[in-house]
Amino acid sequence: MEWNQLEYFQTVARVQHMTHAAEILSISQPALSRSIARLEAELGVPLFERRGRSIILNHYGQLFLNRVNRMIKEFQEGKQELKDLLDPEYGVVSLGFLHTLGPEIIPNLIGAFRSHYPKMKFQLNQNNSYMLIKQIELGEFDLCLITPPETKLEVQWVKLWSEELFVIVPAGHPLEHRESIMLDEIRDESFILVKKRNALRQITDQLFLKADIVPRIVFEGEELHTIAGLVASGLGVSIIPDIKDLDRSKIARIRVRWPKCERAIGIAWVEGRYLSPAVKQFKEFVIDYFK
Repeated sequence: MEWNQLEYFQTVARVQHMTHAAEILSISQPALSRSIARLEAELGVPLFERRGRSIILNHYGQLFLNRVNRMIKEFQEGKQELKDLLDPEYGVVSLGFLHTLGPEIIPNLIGAFRSHYPKMKFQLNQNNSYMLIKQIELGEFDLCLITPPETKLEVQWVKLWSEELFVIVPAGHPLEHRESIMLDEIRDESFILVKKRNALRQITDQLFLKADIVPRIVFEGEELHTIAGLVASGLGVSIIPDIKDLDRSKIARIRVRWPKCERAIGIAWVEGRYLSPAVKQFKEFVIDYFK
């Protein structure tokens, strides 16, 4: 068995199309087919089901893929570890973060870090909290800025700051000019909320429970700008964090006196997973930055 056979198998398993996989790998389709056939012969079992030009992993293929992913990941981390030891100033930090942190916090944070370490590079990924947890579990990035995670892995999380959550209502709403309200004052409203399995939604549901509110939900969305836009159209009200680039001409933002409406943001990483010197430097910098 040769190393490139494992890489070929991993690519075919991901693409599930022999011709497309061959294009990605820059080899001929017959050569790729022969390599997969030799691998199956050596293992003594078929790894795919052939369906025309597409191929689908079977049970044996899925089991073998899990092992191959681990082997390739360990090999790549070993190469990266040696490279970092030779030249740690040229490291790469892969960072995931919530959408709402993109307009201001992330640019300021990276700018401050690069003023000390100008040779460092970043790979950035914006997503919702649920997907960020899945991605860090899969090792798609080193660190992420998220709310407290719920995960089976040994994910470490250090709180950095808390941000206030506000009720937003459309312009012309009876509460428009109120500086603050009790949350139960909006119990009879229609609500526009983020979807289930989102950390912000979990916080919102807990606030509703504390205020004894059974929300009448008219829409569940992914993006906070979409939710704010629907509030502006008069479809309902919502609870969201402060968004710096939000158009305030068609909505009003109101503080909540009770219960306390806020969410904690922190930095997370998987305990025991290799972190390069560059990533460790950035992690410690972030923790100090928000003290």
